[in-house]
Amino acid sequence: MKDSTLCIHEGSYPDLNEGGINTPLYLSTAHLFPHPSHEVRYPRYSNTFTQRAPAEKIAALERGEKGLLFSSGMAAISTVFLGLLDAGDHCVVQSDIYGGTRRFVTRDLARHGIRVSIPGSNDPADFEREITAGTKLVYIETPSNPLLRLVDIVKIAGIAGDRGVVSVIDNTFATPINQKPLDLGIDIAVHSGTKYLGGHSDIACGAVVASEALMSRIADAQKSLGGSLDCFSCFLLDRGLKTLPLRVEKQNSNALMVARWLAGCDRVSDVHYPGLERHPDHDLALQQMTGFGGMVTFTLKGTLSEARGFTERLSIIKGAISLGGTESLICYPFETSHAQLTAAQREEMGISETTLRLSVGIEDPEDIVADIEEAFAASG
Repeated sequence: MKDSTLCIHEGSYPDLNEGGINTPLYLSTAHLFPHPSHEVRYPRYSNTFTQRAPAEKIAALERGEKGLLFSSGMAAISTVFLGLLDAGDHCVVQSDIYGGTRRFVTRDLARHGIRVSIPGSNDPADFEREITAGTKLVYIETPSNPLLRLVDIVKIAGIAGDRGVVSVIDNTFATPINQKPLDLGIDIAVHSGTKYLGGHSDIACGAVVASEALMSRIADAQKSLGGSLDCFSCFLLDRGLKTLPLRVEKQNSNALMVARWLAGCDRVSDVHYPGLERHPDHDLALQQMTGFGGMVTFTLKGTLSEARGFTERLSIIKGAISLGGTESLICYPFETSHAQLTAAQREEMGISETTLRLSVGIEDPEDIVADIEEAFAASG
């Protein structure tokens, strides 16, 4: 089945009591035991029907054997690391990634005796040089947050596979509609489902897709760490997934139009969008992505005060933290997604005080562009 069909029909558990076609919302946290017809069910084990339905949809979209839901994207990411790595193990982690992930791997993993190396660039050769006999995991994020740089998925998967190392990708920005990393050789895909998978800015959740063998270790860690997703959020996630292909297709086309307009604006010094031919990773995007995504990052000329004057005059686009919803949102990565990093780390990643991350929604693209144009005019 194609993605649009999978989003509707995969992971469906119709209501056999009443004949409803949607998976019911099972709110019970207490289940009969013993029960002759099924295993022990408990929400922290992520095995109720309401939890299984969206997990199976996401696994099907990612072409994986097993999906598992979490209470947040960081719960998903941290559980993968802690479930697969032991004290004394080593992992290689991409430099330009979501700030919360970078903070976790550089600060918290050390407390568990896990060593981390960060390559000097996204060149796969730099990743390979960091791999040692003790390396157990390689982690990438492509497109990256917030500068939308790409990593060669096939090469990273090949390097990791040849060395017997587990490869993990944060596929949040691309979504499984625009990018299929498991088909390209990656072992594990993680998502902040708070973003595009839920798609309506009303739930916080995470997801992991992997093989049965790897997932058994991750699921076991989740039982101990407790980062399962509540059933009502699962219900909303399941509903949101049904329109994922429609939303992503619209966001792809809107973002490309906005990026092209910004690229010709004299108030903007840099535009980061993989769909632009001038993007340094454009050719790679054509190889490993089927769509360029709904995120556009750009840097304004001038001061922080002048940049704030611009964002304060936006009307349709809202200044808010998060991304991937139906509405267009804008934020300053230096004080939101990457606020936990030091100024030196942000500078190293290329994030300045006037760098803006725009999550393009599903509004009419001409209205989005007009909103930006009017805000520039109003701010002088």
